[in-house]
Amino acid sequence: MAFDLEEINRAATDFPEKFIAECDRIYAERIAAAAEKIIENMSRSPIVLLSGPSGSGKTTTAMKVRDELSRRGVKSHSISMDNYFKTVRPETVPRTETGEPDLESPLCMDMELLNEHFSLLSQGERIFVPKYEFARQMRTIEPSISLQLHDNEIAIFEGIHALNDAITDVHPEAFKLYVSARSNIVDDAGEYAFKGTWLRLTRRVVRDHLFRGADPTETMRMWENVRHGEIRNISPFKNKANIQLDTAFGYEACIMRPIAEPLLTHVPEDIPYKEIQQVGPALKRFVPLDLKYLPEDAMLREFTGGGIYEY
Repeated sequence: MAFDLEEINRAATDFPEKFIAECDRIYAERIAAAAEKIIENMSRSPIVLLSGPSGSGKTTTAMKVRDELSRRGVKSHSISMDNYFKTVRPETVPRTETGEPDLESPLCMDMELLNEHFSLLSQGERIFVPKYEFARQMRTIEPSISLQLHDNEIAIFEGIHALNDAITDVHPEAFKLYVSARSNIVDDAGEYAFKGTWLRLTRRVVRDHLFRGADPTETMRMWENVRHGEIRNISPFKNKANIQLDTAFGYEACIMRPIAEPLLTHVPEDIPYKEIQQVGPALKRFVPLDLKYLPEDAMLREFTGGGIYEY
C-alpha cells in the first residue's frame, strides 16, 4: 500500500482530527483481526511471537493485541524478549565486519532458554523471566517476573528475533505476527516522497532523543548497522508470520515533522549511509500537525510520549 502526498496534506489541512481518527481506525481493525486469529490458534499453542524491525511499534502493538484479547475474554501477558539477551562479554559477543560488537545479531539472544520457556509455558509450568540491564549490558540474578499460564491465557513474546528459525523451527505451532511500517508515501509523479523505512528512522530519532538520552547524531550513526541487521536477521523471516501488520499511518509525517525536523537538520557529512540526508528535507513537504491532535492511545505515542501506555 502507498499513501499519496497531496491527499495527506489536503486532509491534514482541512480535517486533521477526522484524518487521524480514520487512520487509527484502520490500524485498530488490523489489531482486532490479529486477535481473532490468535484465539483461533489457542488450541495449538498459547504462545504468540511478535517480531518486527526497529521503530515498527512492536511494543504498542503487543499491548493493543493484549487489550483486544481481553475484550474477548482472553487474558494475555506481554514479555519483552530483550530480557533474554546474553550478558555482553568481549570474548564471545558477535562482531560486525569492521570488528565492532554486533548487538543486532540473534547470537546475542539466549535462544536455548527462550525455547525452554516456551515449552514450559505450553505445558502449564511456571517460568521465571530473566531481567536484562542495558546500561550494564548484562543479565541480573533476580528474575523480572514469574509467569504461569492457566486456561484461556496467552503469552505474547515481542522482539526483533521472535521469528528467527532458531525459535520457529522448534515451535512451529506458535502464532507468528510481523509488524513494520510497510507503506511508502508517493507524490504526483509517482516518486517516493517518504519511505516506510524513513518513518521508522524518524520514530527512533525522536524516541531516543526524548526518552533514552541519545543525541540524534548517535542514532543516525547507528542506523546503517541497524538496517544491515534487519536485512540479515529480521526481514528474511517475515514470511513465516501468520499475519503481517502494517503500522504506517497516513498522518504520521505531519505529526512527526515539528518534533523531528529540528533533530534531523544537521546530519553529519561523514555518515556513510547517505540516504539519511534525504529524510529531513523530505519532511518539509508535509503540512505540520500539532501533537495535540494525536490521541493518547495512538501507537505513535510510543515514540512521542504522552500516551496511556507505560513503556
